Amino acid sequence: MKDYEHVVIWLDYFNKNLKKSKGRRVGLEKCIFDPSLKELMDATIAGGFKITESDDKVRFPKRPFVRSGYVIVPKEFSKTKILNKISEKLVVKRSKQSK
Repeated sequence: MKDYEHVVIWLDYFNKNLKKSKGRRVGLEKCIFDPSLKELMDATIAGGFKITESDDKVRFPKRPFVRSGYVIVPKEFSKTKILNKISEKLVVKRSKQSK
């Protein structure tokens, strides 16, 4: 049964290696190469969202041959606003690591 109070955020939404047709949901400037579930969880918490569930042994529907992961957060804003806020934190965190 569909849960309308929560939003599923997949790792593939932020993968710079993917085309939009393969599941990427944000622009290339807001993406990073091969994000990990740990990075996604840290960015989600830094963005001010509470993670209710996460899983790293699942497969993204558009890429069933590759293991991916997701986090589930309460739906406080639209999914686009949530993705943009998380992607900002991901890019900042990754740029700090590379320096």
